[in-house]
Amino acid sequence: MPKKKLSESEVLTREIIKGIQEKKGKKILSMNLMKLPNAVSDFFVICSGNSNTQVEAIADSIEEMVRKATGDKPWHKEGFENAEWILLDYVTVVVHIFQEESRAFYNLEKLWDDAEIIELDSD
Repeated sequence: MPKKKLSESEVLTREIIKGIQEKKGKKILSMNLMKLPNAVSDFFVICSGNSNTQVEAIADSIEEMVRKATGDKPWHKEGFENAEWILLDYVTVVVHIFQEESRAFYNLEKLWDDAEIIELDSD
C-alpha cells in the first residue's frame, strides 16, 4: 500500500515536534484544526518546559530544526522576554511553548478540544 504524501503543514509539524523532543519538552500535543470552521491554522503544537531557560531552548531548537529541514522561518514570534509562553507562528502551524503554570492557566487544549488531538511522548 503506498504511503500517503504529507501536506506541508504536516511536514512542518513533524519537524517542530523533533525540535521539542531534542530539548526534552514535556506533554507534547499536536492538534489538527483543519476540519474546524474558523480555525486560525492547520495545526497547533503545544508543549511544556520546566523553566524559562528550557522554554527558550525549545523555541530555539524548533527554529533550527525547521530551518534546516524546510528553510522556513516563523512569520511571527513572541514571548521571549519572560519565556513563560513563547509563540512561534509558521502560519499553517502555530507552536505554543509554555511553562506548566501558564499552560494550566490558559488551557488551550480545552479551548480547542474539538480538534483531533495526538499526545506524544517527549522521548
